[in-house]
Amino acid sequence: MGGTSYTPTEVAEVLKISRYTVYELIKRGELAAFRIGRKVRVEASDLEDFKKKARGEAAPSARENGGPETGPDLVRQVIICGQDAVLDVLERRLEKKMPGYAWLRKNLGSINGLLALYQGQAHVATAHLWDGDTGEYNLPYIRHILPGQRVKVVNLLYRAQGFYTAPGNPLGIKGWGDLARQEIRFVNREPGSGTRVLLDEHLRILDLAPRQITGYEREATSHLAVASMVARGEADVGMGIESAARQVPGIEFVPLQRERYDLVMRREDFDKPFGQGIISLLNSSAFRKEVAGMGGYDTSHMGELVGEV
Repeated sequence: MGGTSYTPTEVAEVLKISRYTVYELIKRGELAAFRIGRKVRVEASDLEDFKKKARGEAAPSARENGGPETGPDLVRQVIICGQDAVLDVLERRLEKKMPGYAWLRKNLGSINGLLALYQGQAHVATAHLWDGDTGEYNLPYIRHILPGQRVKVVNLLYRAQGFYTAPGNPLGIKGWGDLARQEIRFVNREPGSGTRVLLDEHLRILDLAPRQITGYEREATSHLAVASMVARGEADVGMGIESAARQVPGIEFVPLQRERYDLVMRREDFDKPFGQGIISLLNSSAFRKEVAGMGGYDTSHMGELVGEV
């Protein structure tokens, strides 16, 4: 790990802390950093100064060394949680639109993303959590997972959730109750994902126990992974979104439910430059056209405020 500057991952190894804690130290200005293109770097001398301060030793300030204590090259980092491929497009456009920020992704499902937001480990969370009692998306969960937090919920897109089957759907799998048929092998999503919540809510409504579904305990951690397992014949059916089915040959998509996929931000972050930059991008025709062109997404309500908590 030689050289005069370190990556955040290398700094985390030196300090024996998580990479996200390193980014938080940079964000708070406690650890100086700079950018080279999209990459974040920490000078070896700045890392040594931080270690001395942490040990309670006096370290010369940047001003004493003839340099500014703050400046435009200091990194302002924003963490966005979510798994949809649209977030890759969002991140890429934000990097061009607002290069003064380090735009980072946590590949977390809906519930874990909201928990990261609650714990101060993220700035933006995405969610597609369906409540079977009210038929409402996201807001019932946000009220419970983010108690006492003031947040704004903005629509990113609508998309179709459904079953992935073999071409022609040879087993005739059409509804939630079909998953309980003994001859059908299922592959599930991980706990905390919006897709898993959608399934569990429908099973609860139908009074079906997970043990009645062959393969309920077998999990994959993305829509593409589920679709690939079905395409390879390792399962007869799995759940996911339409756009992923378009990317995997040998898959038929059986639509079941139109779902709302939202962005969640604290109110104070919503009004900050990075929050307004995100909203501005969502309302741009260029971004909407790019997302719509990916197929399987409805952008007609993108950027609309759908709720406040």
